[in-house]
Amino acid sequence: MSKIARDAAHGGAGWSPRVVSLRQEIGRFWAACGVANEWAPLKTVLMHRPGREIETITDANDALMLAVPQAALARHQHDRLVAAYRDAGVTVLYIEPHNMPPPNLMFVADLLFMTPEGVILARPASDVRAGEERFVARKLAELGIPILRCIRGKGVFEGADASWIASDTVILGTGLRTNDEGATQVTSLLHEMGVEVVRVGLPYGAMHLMGTFRVVDQDLAICWRNRIPYATVKALRERRYTVVFIPDEEEAIRGMALNFVTLGPQQILMPSGNPKTQSFYEHMGIKCVTVEVNELHKAAGGIGCLTGILKRKSSN
Repeated sequence: MSKIARDAAHGGAGWSPRVVSLRQEIGRFWAACGVANEWAPLKTVLMHRPGREIETITDANDALMLAVPQAALARHQHDRLVAAYRDAGVTVLYIEPHNMPPPNLMFVADLLFMTPEGVILARPASDVRAGEERFVARKLAELGIPILRCIRGKGVFEGADASWIASDTVILGTGLRTNDEGATQVTSLLHEMGVEVVRVGLPYGAMHLMGTFRVVDQDLAICWRNRIPYATVKALRERRYTVVFIPDEEEAIRGMALNFVTLGPQQILMPSGNPKTQSFYEHMGIKCVTVEVNELHKAAGGIGCLTGILKRKSSN
């Protein structure tokens, strides 16, 4: 062994320090990923095509679903959803579990929350979904995406309870799916990044924060008047958002008209079959791409719930 090699190993001649931040290493040592807003062009998503696990459901309520989905039709609609993303230029990656997962793995948005430096891995609140995060963790590791934190202890957190409203601000909802302990752990990590966290309590009956509002541009948010926490509207308006409210509650409930994904500034992918709401969106200048997902709705989730967002264009 040469003297230089020995010196380098102990910090002497030849030592090369690692001086750049993790964020600067994204796309170099780590896979390209990152999110710091909800409106920049969508680049990469993680999804799970429902498999044999939905064929084993005998009681919808026991599976946290509204009705038992017809498996073949649910898969067909999921395939059409993936095709719509790809037509919009979005890369779609699949979880591809090695063994049969619990029945709700398709709702990938609940299982992760992406930051500019990597993922906060969720810990679902129901024992029906316990362990789903393992399948996501394995895939993220295969992809080379950093997992910054796993929720631990008795904390529970689901990714659909958090949303970026500015590059330095996250709204974080607590309620049925995210408890105070889980929210504290998420807040701690985000504070380390210099991100402000606005904690809001969700009303009884609201599954996730995602179901109360969606961001479609840097200054435009669409909300559900009877479900959105007051503190959320206040935080949005303080950051100069125009806040508008959905026009038809029936379509929001039956057709999950607010459960969409923003493809880019004022461009959304939304469920078909919501004519009043779609017309309302389009009147505001929002381009709407629609896809039929009503069979998937039986599982108690929509397009936003089905989509784990890994990268938007403005991020690293």
